Amino acid sequence: PQIPKWPPQGLNSQPWRLGQRMQDITGDRGVLKEVIRAGAGEMVPQDASVLVKFSGYLEYMDKPFDTNWYRRNPRLMKLGEEITLQGMEIGLLTMKKGELARFLFTPSYAYGALGCPPLIPPNATVLFEMELLDFLDSAESDRFFVLTTEQQDTFPLQKMLKVANTEREFGNYLFRQKRFMDARERYKRASLILCRRPSSGDEQCQIDAAKLLVFLNLSFTYLKLERPGRALTYGKKALEIDKRNAKALFRCGQVSKSRFLCWVKKLHQAKPQPC
Repeated sequence: PQIPKWPPQGLNSQPWRLGQRMQDITGDRGVLKEVIRAGAGEMVPQDASVLVKFSGYLEYMDKPFDTNWYRRNPRLMKLGEEITLQGMEIGLLTMKKGELARFLFTPSYAYGALGCPPLIPPNATVLFEMELLDFLDSAESDRFFVLTTEQQDTFPLQKMLKVANTEREFGNYLFRQKRFMDARERYKRASLILCRRPSSGDEQCQIDAAKLLVFLNLSFTYLKLERPGRALTYGKKALEIDKRNAKALFRCGQVSKSRFLCWVKKLHQAKPQPC
């Protein structure tokens, strides 16, 4: 994709003139915003982890001093930890999934009086264009995992389900990045949370629905890790919850195919070679 340039087409590059058409989101005109394309849903919550494409520009420069726009799969970054630029964090907290926006940060919300030599001069006002691809609300999950096991067991059901879902979504992100070992660990954390919660009736139905998704993901992940036995184990666990689940049946079928191909490969390797 083409990286946006400063000055944006049709706009004067002087920051104070560009800022006249932008919204003041901090009340002191330290962070100004212009929505290029609206997003949908809820705004990014505090302590979230975000998937964002961005480019940062200095005044009168055509090329960004920092960008991840060319990356096919940008990294998931946590606000306040991996995103430390104050203006960027404030801006992201006003965005919705799918939104593309332009921001102006004054020095106090960017790189300060000293700048960041040699790229950023002192007292630099900078422009950032950011596209919010997705975000994960990990605050509940963060709170959950600092508790003791006994405290975790008393966590309200809906909050516990939210934590398990967050872990599964983190796993999905890692799976898409082909980081299958890391994805497996996230899925297993979700599975452990769900499997140790005793319940009955309607609560059990909700837990089983969450477990089914995790077991299916674990089965697929173990296939990617070329461990068909474990893949079959989790495929069967999914079928115990829903014996007609199409994905679970398909996963078990994939395991049989994987084992057959492995057998053929070993047979070929063991075949005597001609003299």
